[in-house]
Amino acid sequence: MSKFKGFGLTTLSVNNTKTVFLIAIVIVIGGMIAYQSMPKENFPELKIPEIYVGIAKPGSSPKYMSEKISQSIEKEIGGIKLVEEINSNSVHGYTTIRVKFDFKMPVDEALGKVKDAVDQARTKSDFPQLPAEPNIFELDPSKMPILNINMRSENAAELKEVSEELEKQLEELPEISEVDIRGLPLQEMRIEVDPVKAQAVNVTLGDIENAVNAENQTIPGGEILMDGIRKTIRIEGEYKSADELKRTVVRQDDFLPVYLEDVAQVYFGNADTTSFAREFGTSVVMLDVKKQGGENLLVASDKINSIIAEAQKNGTIPKSVDISLTNDQSNVTRDMVSNLENSIILGIILVVGVLLFFLGLRNAIFVGVAIPLSMLMSFLILNSMGITLNVMVLFSLVIALGMLVDNGIVIVENIYRYMDEGNTAYTSVVQGVGEVAWPIISSTATTVAAFVPLALWPGIIGEFMKFLPMTLMIVLASSLFVALVINPVLAVTYMKVTQSQPNKKKIIITSLFLSTLGIFFIVFGWVTLGNFITFIGILTLVNLFLFMPGTKLFQNRLLPRLESFYERFLRFAMHGKKPILFLIGTIMLLVFSLGLFAVFPPKVEFFPNNEPQYVNIFISHPIGTDIGVTNKTTLVIEDDLNKILSPYMDADDTTGIPQDERLIKSIISQVGEGTSDPAQGVSMGNTPHKARITVNFCEFQYRKKTKTSDVLKAIQSGLKGKYNADLEITAAKNESGPPQGAPINIEITGRGEYKELIAAAEGIKTYLDRKGIDGVEKLKLNVDANRPEIPITVDRDQIRKLNASTYQVGMAIRKSLLGQEISTYTIDEESHDIVVRFDGNNRYDLNAILDQRLVFRNNKGKLMNIPVRSVIDTPEESTSYSAVVRKDQIPLVTITSNVTEGFNANEVVKVMRKELEDFEKKNTLSENTKYRFAGQQDEQAKEMAFLVKALQIALFLVLLIIVSQFNSYSAPTVILLTVLLSLIGVFLGLVLSGQNFVVIMTMIGIISLAGVVVNNAIVLIDYTNSLRKRKRIEKELKNNEVLSNEDLLECTIQGGKTRLRPVLLTAITTILGLIPMAIGFNIDFAGLFTSYAPNVFLGGDNNMFFAPMAWTIIYGLTFATFLTLIILPSVYLLMYKFKIWMYRVLSWEIKSNF
Repeated sequence: MSKFKGFGLTTLSVNNTKTVFLIAIVIVIGGMIAYQSMPKENFPELKIPEIYVGIAKPGSSPKYMSEKISQSIEKEIGGIKLVEEINSNSVHGYTTIRVKFDFKMPVDEALGKVKDAVDQARTKSDFPQLPAEPNIFELDPSKMPILNINMRSENAAELKEVSEELEKQLEELPEISEVDIRGLPLQEMRIEVDPVKAQAVNVTLGDIENAVNAENQTIPGGEILMDGIRKTIRIEGEYKSADELKRTVVRQDDFLPVYLEDVAQVYFGNADTTSFAREFGTSVVMLDVKKQGGENLLVASDKINSIIAEAQKNGTIPKSVDISLTNDQSNVTRDMVSNLENSIILGIILVVGVLLFFLGLRNAIFVGVAIPLSMLMSFLILNSMGITLNVMVLFSLVIALGMLVDNGIVIVENIYRYMDEGNTAYTSVVQGVGEVAWPIISSTATTVAAFVPLALWPGIIGEFMKFLPMTLMIVLASSLFVALVINPVLAVTYMKVTQSQPNKKKIIITSLFLSTLGIFFIVFGWVTLGNFITFIGILTLVNLFLFMPGTKLFQNRLLPRLESFYERFLRFAMHGKKPILFLIGTIMLLVFSLGLFAVFPPKVEFFPNNEPQYVNIFISHPIGTDIGVTNKTTLVIEDDLNKILSPYMDADDTTGIPQDERLIKSIISQVGEGTSDPAQGVSMGNTPHKARITVNFCEFQYRKKTKTSDVLKAIQSGLKGKYNADLEITAAKNESGPPQGAPINIEITGRGEYKELIAAAEGIKTYLDRKGIDGVEKLKLNVDANRPEIPITVDRDQIRKLNASTYQVGMAIRKSLLGQEISTYTIDEESHDIVVRFDGNNRYDLNAILDQRLVFRNNKGKLMNIPVRSVIDTPEESTSYSAVVRKDQIPLVTITSNVTEGFNANEVVKVMRKELEDFEKKNTLSENTKYRFAGQQDEQAKEMAFLVKALQIALFLVLLIIVSQFNSYSAPTVILLTVLLSLIGVFLGLVLSGQNFVVIMTMIGIISLAGVVVNNAIVLIDYTNSLRKRKRIEKELKNNEVLSNEDLLECTIQGGKTRLRPVLLTAITTILGLIPMAIGFNIDFAGLFTSYAPNVFLGGDNNMFFAPMAWTIIYGLTFATFLTLIILPSVYLLMYKFKIWMYRVLSWEIKSNF
């Protein structure tokens, strides 16, 4: 046998075994510490380069806000590099501008550039003066609420005190960024003016403002030297009570003072209500707790629960205050992370079990050690990179489970073969690893190369998904290190060809001792440790009487028979013209699978369709609706919702079902602030016309086979068409994956009058509504064309003649209606606004507002006292649009809708496209008006285009690596042919199983498959080439001589037979590692050992999200294994004969590698 030069790194390792063992210990300890310290979360935290600009100018119309403010700023922002999209929404008195940057732009830099652009726009002469500085901030998804704390009590003051104390304690936690209190009215010092009394004594709101400001002062008077000591003088004038404020003199004529109490009611009380909150219909004060970015969600949750428990214990939270926690994201995170961890453990058990039967216990341990070592090494690297432990990282480890042992299998099997031939352990390791080192490096490189394009994925989807390829590349590189460094050291130290017969008596005694010891620990309360030791004891007996005999039977009888059958079949398949027939048959099967895929196409989805964890019911009245009206509507909808959910609601507490395990965990209603749909972007204005009801469901394993998607269907159908047409009600579930656009999103753009654009959009919406397309929940416009308003026009000539201004008129009306914060009032070290406005009877009386007096001095110094009505045109009610929306500086109106649960968004949109084509034929849109489907449809097309390109790049990189290794074109051609033909398994699998084609997950599975499939092909062809070289040496052939067909056939068959075990092993281990995730099999190993509760169930959120990718790899790899073992040798043989024929026909010189 020829000598093989050893692989340098491996040779160095086996010459320094103690160093390698030390490295292994460092990896184990360091990896475990890294795993414990890594922040755990559900989905990855994203740094999204998206900047929001909020600008207020009260009293201005949407048109004014858009033309005078928004357009100027948009133009400046449009000149910034790497800006992808600019969206603006100008409503009455407020403009919101959303700027989306390319992810190449750092968030901090993007924020600074936008601030500079806003400052530049404000320097223009035509830019209006603003009453307040613009609010400019970045979008931070990590600051979404992670928990709602709901408190109930009959005592409102008690609730206020408790909520504010909890807010203070929670915000002191480093893991918490802020806590928002909802349902608790703000308090203020209210000055409610009676305009009749005020006018009788010539007192204006401005007089009251000036008087209060002048009196409510604390002024430092300096220091005075007395008796050699400097003493500070301070004039204290701040109000201490409402009674003191009442006695403020607001006007004095002829020594007759007018006190504030003469013209107004003064009291300390609740401000105008801006929000309501209820749980199960009972009013609550709600604390929205938001996490700090990069902090550990589970640690934050534990600390919050600890603070609440301590507060209840020490009386900070009195017994009279009922408290409940809802929307706790840590429960979801614990559940998903735990299920993935258990999937990894189950996958390891299955993989090691297969290794046990194929390789025997000792060799199985040599190979299996690669799994924990590679993972722990990966945790070390990931933690050093600042990556959190999220479901994307953990699922990457599930995918890698079978791949981690691939290299170890090839190396250990090759070392074992050399030792079986009589070589020493050292020689076997050096030569065995040296023979396959470069092939496994190449095969690992091809797998890593397939994931490289995915790591460069642009956009928000790429930021979300990049953790999968990054983790896979790191863990595969770690497994290569383990295979080349640690596995050889273990083999040279412990591997034996022949295993001594087990001492049954000794094993039985050991098993009984361990079982007895375990029971002893259980009796004395150390249940987990005792159960584990007992399990080891029982497993020892199972191994003795079941696994060891089973392994011998499998290795000595079944495997030889399988190898013999494979050899006979391979000889049959490679005889005569059969290789051509097999190749043609496989190509025909590819054509058939493509045809089947085209005739029976699966449904296409963008992201996997998940079962709802919660459902949001969004309620929206026309803009301008009072919060009281919105609250009444919400109460009615709550009653209707309770009737819809009654079949799903669990019984009372007497059933013994804990609240967290009931199907409906909570129903939270919020009205006013914080109720906008997050999918529509950040809402920075007040939303008294909006409400949201959130129905939270229990975790998947507690749902007792009830589908929450059925609950969503019942809600959507039960609420549809039940209320007034001007009331918009939509029900939406939480979406899996990163933020996406609406599934139905039609953008109507145009350069003409905005009213015409709205009219065109309303025409399209009305037409589609009449068609009643199945699957459309409720179409709605983002702009309301009928917002009622009362424009007031000031007579400029008249007002200027009197030496007054439009500003004075506008502020008088504004102060009387909305009120003015004129100063602050401090009580219990807490500051509250002092607000002056008309009293409740006159505030909403237009005549009272217009009859109020303007008091000022004219240009001759004469004191004037005239009603507002005298300097304005007669006001008339009219309607206007509620907002002006622009996208990339082009006016825009959008029609959006959710898709009814159970319907496919792509199919619904396809029907809508056809209907709109008919609409265009029947209705003429103006030349300037165009429509297009955007939102999720845009995203889907863009991501599909990228993934197709990524697949092409992955194949090119794989080809480059294979050509570099073999220095040939024929071998790479054969190998890439197996990648192409492996798609047969994917297409047939999807069609026959009826599964959906999920754009993101299925395509990632196909790209992953490209890297996985070539592994076995590389090792098999490389070994076959080695056999050919040996045969040439044995036959003493010259450079221009070729092997005979018989010798070539024998080399090919021998190569296939020798690599049968590694090929089967790598395929089976990869598939078995994915099976638990693919079928959704979940078992709680921690629960099993701690409380005998394995909590076994099928399905779950992880299964629905990751199963499409797992099944794609399983289908493709299963068929690719058949290709590698049967078709690959046949094509290899054909390619060799074709090359010989071509060289002879062209009279080329035959090279020695033939």
